[in-house]
Amino acid sequence: MFKSLLNEFKKFAMRGNVIDMAVGIIIGAAFGKIVDSLVKDIIMPPIGLLLGKVDFSNMFFVLKDGAMPAPYPSLTAAQTAGAVTLNLGLFINAVISFLIVAFAVFLLIKGINELQAKLDAKEEKREEAKTKECPFCCSVIPLKAVKCPNCTADLEKTAKAP
Repeated sequence: MFKSLLNEFKKFAMRGNVIDMAVGIIIGAAFGKIVDSLVKDIIMPPIGLLLGKVDFSNMFFVLKDGAMPAPYPSLTAAQTAGAVTLNLGLFINAVISFLIVAFAVFLLIKGINELQAKLDAKEEKREEAKTKECPFCCSVIPLKAVKCPNCTADLEKTAKAP
């Protein structure tokens, strides 16, 4: 029983879509780290500077003092003292990270949709080049047809007539 279960799992794990999904998750995790660094190290420092030298990662509210009473100079100091904090700055960083990732995914999907539309248009043109319309019944028929399969009109004679 265990051997058949193991073989079934191997079949499942070796299918292309499972491997593609695993690669996507790994790349997504790496992309998440890049976006996180972008927000913390590139975007938030200038925003904090514009708002009066505010460090968003240290923006927190003490809900309950720890072993040492407040005020705490940083979030790390508050957490080390055992204080219960509401970490508003970390939440703001997470929201900005999410918005950047969502916008990047939007741009990716938009590009894919535009590419798919171009491919569909090319395919449609190829299909149009392979067909024509019967002048009698207006149905779409193959370009090389000499007789309409729908109305049985003789197309070769009508094509030669002026």
